[in-house]
Amino acid sequence: MIIDIGLYASYILIALCALAAVLIPLIQSFDNPKSLVKSAIGIGFLLVVFFIGYIMADGSSEVVSESTSKYVGAGLFTTYIFFFAAIIGIVYTEIAKIIK
Repeated sequence: MIIDIGLYASYILIALCALAAVLIPLIQSFDNPKSLVKSAIGIGFLLVVFFIGYIMADGSSEVVSESTSKYVGAGLFTTYIFFFAAIIGIVYTEIAKIIK
């Protein structure tokens, strides 16, 4: 019984921390609207890359439904795109340092 109370309390605290992690930066960003625009551009870019991944995803699976398979494939393709973009960025930065 005490373990159940502790688990429920930890679930509530995790939910409150997640809510605070989202709401506090959002509230502070209203003081600086330019940062809010930059954040919106970043989120828009993430959504575009996810949409590209969704289009590329196959959606054929015997285990899960077609829509679930499309979302999983889209997540994988999005991860691959950002992974290779990070590798290209790292290589570019190192080459730029050598040239300077």
